[in-house]
Amino acid sequence: MVLATASAGNFYQDFDITWGDHRAKIFNGGQLLSLSLDKVSGSGFQSKKEYLFGRIDMQLKLVAGNSAGTVTAYYLSSQGPTHDEIDFEFLGNLSGDPYILHTNVFTQGKGNREQQFYLWFDPTRNFHTYSIAWSAQHIIFLVDNVPIRLFKNAESMGVPFPKNQPMRIYSSLWNADDWATRGGLVKTDWSKAPFTAYYRNFRANTSISTSAFSDSPFQTQELDAYGRRRLRWVQKNFMIYNYCTDLKRFPQGVPTECKHSKV
Repeated sequence: MVLATASAGNFYQDFDITWGDHRAKIFNGGQLLSLSLDKVSGSGFQSKKEYLFGRIDMQLKLVAGNSAGTVTAYYLSSQGPTHDEIDFEFLGNLSGDPYILHTNVFTQGKGNREQQFYLWFDPTRNFHTYSIAWSAQHIIFLVDNVPIRLFKNAESMGVPFPKNQPMRIYSSLWNADDWATRGGLVKTDWSKAPFTAYYRNFRANTSISTSAFSDSPFQTQELDAYGRRRLRWVQKNFMIYNYCTDLKRFPQGVPTECKHSKV
């Protein structure tokens, strides 16, 4: 649910193409944007505005066919060595194999909070909505309005939380075949280039204070019962990696926020 104060975006008005030359295009009167990747370069864009709290929605249709080696990144980030960041990254794969949706949260320049998921649909066939709902209490990642990840404010336990640095929206399509697909085992097939992802229906609702989230269940301090059930459904059936359960990686014990709740 997007609050009534949200306005549909226009890519000409809301974003700047930042790299990739002609590989990034805005068309349909500003209603559609595409990023492409070829052997020479990828491409990217960023928002003109910075945002501090709110809900960001974007519809994406990912690179179709053999997308192995490619990464489509869509994220919020501030700047500098102690930057905050909230990430969606879509890791391409061989035709017929599922995309991996990679999520991460950086606070004060520190990330390493990865959760990865398969999707319950083919993200290359149609547009789907990927959302970040960000308040002073939590960050919720949503796919088609279904919560897939909840990262709660654990400052009381000494864990920094992104709440002071405004962030821009960024997206890029780039070649990461040194790591993206099966740890770099599967390389990009450049005979399939150019690879193209599409974007539409950007919305940003930021006319909210940290306490005025009552219009939407995803903006309240806690998910409602239905939202919690949906979150459990996704995490039980579609999560393929959770840093909080990776004991090999954290032999001294999992990070503090993992003890707080589902993050």
